[in-house]
Amino acid sequence: MQKPLHLLNGSFLIKNSSIFKRTNHNVPSSNMKHDLSKPTYDVVIFGASGFTGKYVVREALKFLNSSPNRNNSPLKTLALAGRNHSKLSEALAWAAPSHTTTIPFLLADTNDPPSLRRMVSQAKLILNCAGPFRHHGGPVVDACVEAGCDYLDICGESEFMERMEALYHQRAVEKGSLVISACGIDSIPAELGFLFNLKQWVSPAVVSQVEAYISLESDVRVVANSATYESAVLGVAEADKLRELRRSRGKTARPLIVGPAPTKAAIIEHQKKIGVWAVKLPSVDTSIVGRTLATLAHNPTGLQGINETPPQLQNRLHFWSTIKPAHFGMKIASKNLSNIFGFITVGFFIGTLSKFSLGRWLLLKFPEVFSLGWFRKGGPTEEEIAASSFKMWFVGRGFSRRVDREDVKPDVEIITRLKGPEFGYVSTSIILIQCALIVLKRRKDLPKGGIYTPGIVFGPTDLQERLQENGISFETVSKSVVK
Repeated sequence: MQKPLHLLNGSFLIKNSSIFKRTNHNVPSSNMKHDLSKPTYDVVIFGASGFTGKYVVREALKFLNSSPNRNNSPLKTLALAGRNHSKLSEALAWAAPSHTTTIPFLLADTNDPPSLRRMVSQAKLILNCAGPFRHHGGPVVDACVEAGCDYLDICGESEFMERMEALYHQRAVEKGSLVISACGIDSIPAELGFLFNLKQWVSPAVVSQVEAYISLESDVRVVANSATYESAVLGVAEADKLRELRRSRGKTARPLIVGPAPTKAAIIEHQKKIGVWAVKLPSVDTSIVGRTLATLAHNPTGLQGINETPPQLQNRLHFWSTIKPAHFGMKIASKNLSNIFGFITVGFFIGTLSKFSLGRWLLLKFPEVFSLGWFRKGGPTEEEIAASSFKMWFVGRGFSRRVDREDVKPDVEIITRLKGPEFGYVSTSIILIQCALIVLKRRKDLPKGGIYTPGIVFGPTDLQERLQENGISFETVSKSVVK
């Protein structure tokens, strides 16, 4: 009798800071059966032993059904997946030093497609934390789509996401696999923050443009893991692939936006109303928001769920009726002007050196040097993470009434803001797990399948409320007349 993978790879019990291997799981009894047609686990976290993955594991365990006061959680079963058994064990011990539950491990490798197929056959939902996604994400998406398994990730790589959409969207629709990338810092704060600002515009007022300003703050020093930096370097190096992909797919739908397109601004902006200096950020958020608006142009009432309840149907129709498209841009901000010059310097290094092989080698070999200390192999310490937070302002400009002329200047400004804990790992984990809980609990209210941006799927759900309950706040700062 062939052993089911979850038994073959072992199961672990975390109790009193110790790891006890359940040796009886290594050899199943002769009468044990495993139905591969029915998923064994609600969620499998792939890449669970990575730097971000272990934070996702820690957050997921808070909502596991066996946890105190979590009887209503849809997350009843969880498994961790990755290439290395001992590293998965170490990650779980770090994430749950005092948690008492059985957490199985699944061994899977992106270079071993059969192992991925076995993994996804046992899952309702895969949370992929294993990047860079341009190198490791494709085989996981392929396996999920073919199995009809749902998929979320924390990717911030435009070329990967748009390539997956081009290759797999129609197949995902047919197979009933819901694939949503960018369910972390990229790009839920940008998407939900943008939508939150748009909802503040009440007719006859109409929005024309929204500029986002992201500020990463710390009592000590803002530091991120070098894997994020590596993705940025490779993204710049392979920018031609993204341009070619977009040319091959043709023009996308453009939503009708009131007022003229934003004019080219100064390189460095002093945004006095929110007290920051800022510079344009070549972020994936801008393209993600654009893709959401393009989908909305084709589907003005949003995406129909598999079997929506009447309240959810009414909620979806009402939600999208309040959303009017606007131009969107992204800037990185700081109260300290010297930090802005640092951002420009790092951008120059990456933009220049990524274009040739020796330059890329230098950038990837010495991330701390070329990022001026903002990215580090091994990532930030627990103390650095605990001392960090983020703020994200959305400055919306528009008109007190609808205009038909291009030469009319905006006369209304609405500023909204998101705030939350450390951006890259703590907030990312909160966001990803709340998205996962929505998929598990409200699957019939969501599209049957396909590859979509997070905003078009999660916009009309209760994700904003869930984030607010878990430490990420949304607020309106001001509404004013612009002279």
